[in-house]
Amino acid sequence: MKNIIQPVKGTRDFYPKEKAVLSWLYANMREVSEAFGYQEYDGPFLEPIDLYAAKSGEELVKEQAFVFPDRSKKLITLRPELTPTLTRMVAQRQQQLHYPLRWWSFGPFWRYESPQKGRAREFFQWNIDLLGVDSPEADAELAAVMASFFKKVGLAPSQVQVMINNRRLVDEQLGKLEIPLEKRGQVFRLIDKREKMKEANWEAYAEDKGLTPNQLDGLKAMLTNHSLWEESEELVRFFEAVDALGIREYLQYAPHIIRGLDYYTGTVFEAQAVTADIQRAVLGGGRYDNLLADVGGDPLPGVGFAMGDMVIAIILEELGLLPKDRDAAPAKVMVTVFNEATLLPAYSLAAELRQAGLKVFCYPEAQKLGKQFKHAGRIGSRVAVILGPDELDNNIVAVKDLETRKQAFVPRQEVAIYIKNLLDDASAS
Repeated sequence: MKNIIQPVKGTRDFYPKEKAVLSWLYANMREVSEAFGYQEYDGPFLEPIDLYAAKSGEELVKEQAFVFPDRSKKLITLRPELTPTLTRMVAQRQQQLHYPLRWWSFGPFWRYESPQKGRAREFFQWNIDLLGVDSPEADAELAAVMASFFKKVGLAPSQVQVMINNRRLVDEQLGKLEIPLEKRGQVFRLIDKREKMKEANWEAYAEDKGLTPNQLDGLKAMLTNHSLWEESEELVRFFEAVDALGIREYLQYAPHIIRGLDYYTGTVFEAQAVTADIQRAVLGGGRYDNLLADVGGDPLPGVGFAMGDMVIAIILEELGLLPKDRDAAPAKVMVTVFNEATLLPAYSLAAELRQAGLKVFCYPEAQKLGKQFKHAGRIGSRVAVILGPDELDNNIVAVKDLETRKQAFVPRQEVAIYIKNLLDDASAS
């Protein structure tokens, strides 16, 4: 083992069991996204660092991005997020696209972070955005997408909640506290760190940012006022739309949620697990109405969110909501090889069954049937097909149910239909 080259720190090997979880998440994301009319897209894995330097935030660019020079000495990065790429792509074809845009994507991203449970340097992320509409109702649609995904994978409102706030509302409150405009970006980051720091450390951090005792007291009062959303026309309309969409039970107003990225301008979202062994955001996002102009396009409102694969998979694992047979082979049918003389006839039968729409693998060599049955059972196959000399002479096939141990002899021309019915009955039971 000492001589085996180890993977890069913070990356993951996806053995079939782990890859099956990723594929299952992707399939559910696709189904939910398409149910709301969103189209799939993607961008390059490499981007110029300038794309993020404008609005993503100093911490992401200077501390978390994998940045390196290409051969022309231009600084590029492995993409740490997708929203800037999305806005760049839209800006490039802004006059040819049809609005509103509903786009979604799922792919790999990279951030130079300290690997820990639920966090790696390489991860996969679901991104979904609605561009061209500036309304609280559009924000509510994205919240409905979140809630629909949670429902689909079996997460109840008692297990996950989407926290909602609005940056414009917070900005108005900071104005009332007479916090200067030039300091508000720092105060946004201060609010974002509220739940991540001890009380004394957080207050010292606030003092270091220049807040007066009265301003700090006012800020703390704001962060505990759970009725403050009623002072925001945007959030009142947002929650009315949420009620109409039937997802209110998944959402709550949370005055401390602000999101760390600099480009958010209005409503922000952050989903959190209520019952789980990991205390981190499940997903996050919000409204970004200025970002397109920052990459050279015309002003265009947008709202979206992103969800990584790791935290949601851990939560679903803890709650027993992941598929039970995720390490099973996709082929439920195995064609055995009785002896060397029947190898090619077995291959021909396997090809016939695939032509009929079944997922089939053929054991690659002649072995004792018991060994072949055991292999099929271990990888999750349900049916074994036996084509020995007697079966070949009589143009029949032996079909064995590996779970019930029952075996039947079926005419060759009827075997595909027989197996399909057998698998359908097994699924129904």
